[in-house]
Amino acid sequence: QVQLTESGGGLAQAGGSLRLSCAASARSFSPFAMGWFRQAPGQGREFVAIITWSGGNTNYTDSVKGRFTISRDNAKNTVHLQMTNLKTEDTAVYYCAAWPELTGTPRTAYWGPGTQVTVSS
Repeated sequence: QVQLTESGGGLAQAGGSLRLSCAASARSFSPFAMGWFRQAPGQGREFVAIITWSGGNTNYTDSVKGRFTISRDNAKNTVHLQMTNLKTEDTAVYYCAAWPELTGTPRTAYWGPGTQVTVSS
């Protein structure tokens, strides 16, 4: 069982920055891939960024490439999403997810409750 808690959401102006954090707690934190997803009002949940257990591989959805950076600190069981040059279309609830890297997928992930990010023009 893995519990995830996001923090760092809030209100930002277009062009501004926010840094999201996700703290993970588990009895056995075996190698987990972690990712960020988001859901805008009236839309489905979409992939934003993913990072492997080692941190050596990352992937981003096209709309955030060059603006968002995902990172992790396994010693602290945390993953971060640095968001820069924010756009109004980045407004959404952002969710942290974790799944066993070798045997799991985002479909079977553990999820945090989400944190709201609102970008104003």
